[in-house]
Amino acid sequence: MGDGHNLVGKIAAMQDYALYRDLSWEGSFEEYLQLVRKQPQVTRNAFQRAYDMIIRYGTEEYTDNKKKLVRYNFFKDELNGGSDAIYGLDIPLMRLVHVLRAASEGYGPEKRVILLHGPVGSSKSTIARLMKKGIEHYSATQDGALYTFDWVNLDEVGMAGASESARFKCPMHEEPLRLIPPSWRDQAIKNLELSNPTFTVRVDGDLDPACRFIFNRLMEKYGGDWGKVMQHVRVRRLVLSEKDRVGIGTFQPKDEKNQDSTELTGDINYRKIAEYGSDSDPRAFNFDGEFNIANRGVVEFIEVLKLDVAFLYDLLGASQEHKIKPKKFAQTDIDEVIIGHTNEAEYKKLLSNEFMEALRDRTIKIDIPYITKVSEEIRIYEKDFNKEKIRGKHIAPHTLEVAAMWAVLTRLEDPKKHNLSLVQKMKLYDGKVLPGYTQDTVKELRKEAPREGMDGISPRYVQDKISNALVNDLGEGTINPFMVLSELEKGLRHHSLITHDEQRKRFGECIGMVKREYEEMVKNEVQRAISADEDAIQKLAANYIDSIKAYTLKEKVKDRFTREDVEPDERLMRSIEEKIDIPENRKDDFRREIMNYIGALAVDGKKFEWHTNDRLRRALELKLFEDQKDAIKLQSLVSSVIDKETQEKIDIIKTRMMKYFGYNEVSARDVLDYVASIYARGDTK
Repeated sequence: MGDGHNLVGKIAAMQDYALYRDLSWEGSFEEYLQLVRKQPQVTRNAFQRAYDMIIRYGTEEYTDNKKKLVRYNFFKDELNGGSDAIYGLDIPLMRLVHVLRAASEGYGPEKRVILLHGPVGSSKSTIARLMKKGIEHYSATQDGALYTFDWVNLDEVGMAGASESARFKCPMHEEPLRLIPPSWRDQAIKNLELSNPTFTVRVDGDLDPACRFIFNRLMEKYGGDWGKVMQHVRVRRLVLSEKDRVGIGTFQPKDEKNQDSTELTGDINYRKIAEYGSDSDPRAFNFDGEFNIANRGVVEFIEVLKLDVAFLYDLLGASQEHKIKPKKFAQTDIDEVIIGHTNEAEYKKLLSNEFMEALRDRTIKIDIPYITKVSEEIRIYEKDFNKEKIRGKHIAPHTLEVAAMWAVLTRLEDPKKHNLSLVQKMKLYDGKVLPGYTQDTVKELRKEAPREGMDGISPRYVQDKISNALVNDLGEGTINPFMVLSELEKGLRHHSLITHDEQRKRFGECIGMVKREYEEMVKNEVQRAISADEDAIQKLAANYIDSIKAYTLKEKVKDRFTREDVEPDERLMRSIEEKIDIPENRKDDFRREIMNYIGALAVDGKKFEWHTNDRLRRALELKLFEDQKDAIKLQSLVSSVIDKETQEKIDIIKTRMMKYFGYNEVSARDVLDYVASIYARGDTK
């Protein structure tokens, strides 16, 4: 038995008791005023909080193609281990934070619906979800504290309902300072010196109908003595929570026929009408529509443009006037950030519908495009497909990279000028350096394609296809780029979002481009693995240097075996020089250049190393590769009979592939087979 109690005790020990005490703080109106004096920020409105919350996580500045950008750490989602981290969208996120900032200063955007707009799967909902989770977490911190109030001891004044307790919670979690009547509120804030130099306390709006009703009845009861009314108020700390529907709302339109605006603004509670005797007694009304419960926080509208027209008026009033109109009650003030999101198709409909004119006028549209940088796109896939999450499966090098390359290529527009291929454009966007192109080129390319990233393939599609490749058992526990590319290609045949054959054809062509790119990458890796044979390359270098030395000094070379003097080996020298395209008529210059280089080193007392001269290094590597690649060619063609020596060579190369490039046994073998088959076909270039 003792053991069982122990486990509960262990869990109990994890509780942060001090935090719990803070979060359940309760006090009189007087104590709250003292608190505001110390920390006036507790009275911030929803936009101010949202902006402060994002800024609190810090920022980093960087330059991208001569453009100064700011990255907001908040969107890395470190709170939740990066599960909703957003990559590659720093520019749209800067616009979003900019809007929040202007709204928190009261410059206008606070009267608008923030509309995130973009293609499917471009992380619009993720941004909204981050905002909601962030606000929730922020309200439970010291910096993000906010307060609301309950009415207490209502039985003393005969205002408690029959079954009700003598306590009535403010249904819309109002800011307690709203209890000071508007006619003298500003004066009170000024006289009590609640503001400080860094923050000015400003509380707009009036109490919700239920609180106003109680307030007025108490004022009558006490003959207008406001001080006595305040004895019925207990202020308490408010923690926002989407699950408990406090301060965070989410609205998803159902189909047209059964949309009902009470979902947004609340509904009559028929059980309580009997108790209070009238359906226009606000205490017999549930203020539990999404707009009511999201007061002080955030409300998210999913697929906002599918809203029924009746709802639209609620939305417009909520954004423009910060008021909603519950059934049978006066306009009610709200304070919340309204975020909607919608995809391209729905937005196009909006443009053609004049009835939506009013909505268009009251939204701030922020485009959330797809990522057009391969390195950022890879990070999305690494989040789901990494060693921690995919146990027991090996993901061959470049697998996620080719998937990301393909996804990005489908989103790019063909470059109009600059003699660029689509693949080159993709590389430039990713910050690679291509000779003859500058950062200005990239700026121009971006300018000439303003809609780039609004079409193409979504990361979701790619993630699904990578998962497919992981579950089918072709790869002996590994998945490689070809498996993923073939899944991507197969899926195009019945992809619901591809509307015409033109597009399908284009996406197929992008697969071809990626395959060619991948071919180059692995050829290069295999070449480097083969020519990483230090001894062989050292010998080759020594022979070459001996020969060109003799050649330039017009001497002879001692043959290594016969020890006789022989002419320098012209064939050897040319076979190396040809690898880096040095024509016959320039060979003397190149040989002299190398000799001068060696001479210059000697003067400084340094010894010449073959790999310090870049051109020579590449030439030697390619020559060695040429000499040794037959070992692989053999293997792929007659894999059943391989002599021991060849097998050893192959094993050495495999080991290097694993050591230098992160392959495993299976994927290294596959790549060697593949590269061997390329050379067997004879396309040595």
